[in-house]
Parts: sequence; C-alpha cells; structure tokens
Amino acid sequence: MRLAVAGGTGTVGRLVVEAARSRGHDVVVLSRAAGVDVTSGSRVDEALAGVDAVVDVTSTATRSAAASEAFFRSVTTALLDAGQRSGVGHHLVLSIVGAAQAPHGYYAGKALQEGLVTGGPVPWTLLRTTQFHEFARQVLGQARIGPVDLVPVMRSAPVAAAEVADRIVDLLEAGPAGRVRDLAGPEELRMVDMVRAYARATGRHGRVVAVPLPGGFGRALRDGTVLPGPDTDRGTQTFSTWLDRLG
Repeated sequence: MRLAVAGGTGTVGRLVVEAARSRGHDVVVLSRAAGVDVTSGSRVDEALAGVDAVVDVTSTATRSAAASEAFFRSVTTALLDAGQRSGVGHHLVLSIVGAAQAPHGYYAGKALQEGLVTGGPVPWTLLRTTQFHEFARQVLGQARIGPVDLVPVMRSAPVAAAEVADRIVDLLEAGPAGRVRDLAGPEELRMVDMVRAYARATGRHGRVVAVPLPGGFGRALRDGTVLPGPDTDRGTQTFSTWLDRLG
C-alpha cells in the first residue's frame, strides 16, 4: 500500500513510518520539511495523489482548549477534504483514552478531531491509546519553580510508542474498521512516580512534586477518567523496561 503519515516526524509517527516500510509499504511523510503543511492544507492534495490510506498522528504542544481545537480542526479538515478529492480509501486517526469523557485543554482538540473523522467523508478507523512512556519526558520541566519540577496529579497506564505504531500498521493493513479497541500499557502508575524515575534514569537532579490541577480536567486526571476500561487491549512493555532501554 501507499501510505501517508501526517505527524510522521513525531514520537510515534517516526515509528509508524519505520514499521510500515519494514513491511514493504510505500510511505509518504507529510511534513513541512517535505513541503507539505497540513495545518494550512498547502500541497496536501499533491502529497495524497495515489495514496491508499492516511494516518493522522499529529499533535500540538498546548494546554489551551481553544488552541488545541483550532489546530485539530485545521489539520483534520485539510486531510479529510484532500483525502476525499484524492480518492483515499482509509483515514486512521490516533486519539487518547478519555478524550471524549474529559474534553478539556488539549483533550478538547482531540475530542473535536474524533467527531470530524467519525462524521467525515472518508472511511475511517479510530484508535485511542493511553499516554506513551515518553510522556514522562515531556512533563518533566514543563512547570518549574526554582529547583522544583511540578507535575500534575495523574493516574496513567503508559504504553510503548513502538507497540502503538505496530498496532496502527496492523489496522491499516486490515482496512477501515470504525472505532477499534483501545490500547494501553500493562500497568497503572502515578505520573509523579514516572517522572521521578525518568529524572533519576537520565541524571536529572532536583525535587519532583505532584500538584492537583484545578477544574474538570484535573479531576479527570485524578479520578481514573483517562484510564483504560475493561475491554482495552494491553501492551507488554512496562515503563521500567523502557527506562532500562534508554541506557
């Protein structure tokens, strides 16, 4: 198959590209470096010519609901419209467990994205996963007061990005399937423990303190709303194994 990966230079996107190519698929990476801007729609039609399936694993670094919604509205609309014009037969979108139940902050954009895809003109697959192991690295240093790193009080079941990438390629090869089973990691952890372990493993010094976020989103992070349900598929790589492999 000829596949187009939007967000193909990101954490999971790079792995999707590698996994797809290793299975013999022809992969087009949609990125500004390749002259394609999925936020504005520039050259997206050209890039999707002859493409069988589109994978959207884009993301944006924001905690603002308005900014997240604006980003995912632009990207998803551009990909769906160009995909329809180009005759793309499958649009796969990667979302987050709990996005629809806690549409706040960044999750607001993901919830909007899900609605656009499931109500859109291109046959689709929706895969929701929990946070990747790499999320601990992203959280560390985002909020700091002097030598103290602040992280949100959060329960998570982190999953290996490589296992997500393999599942995505499996789903692409199977064809449009609607909403499929969620994918999560094998264990539940506290985010503060993950960040502390990552800091130790990478030689980062200083205190890491958990702080409850206010409002509905903070409550969802604490009460298990963003945790996987009983029908979720589980990956096998633990967070500690991922840390060991960093070395």
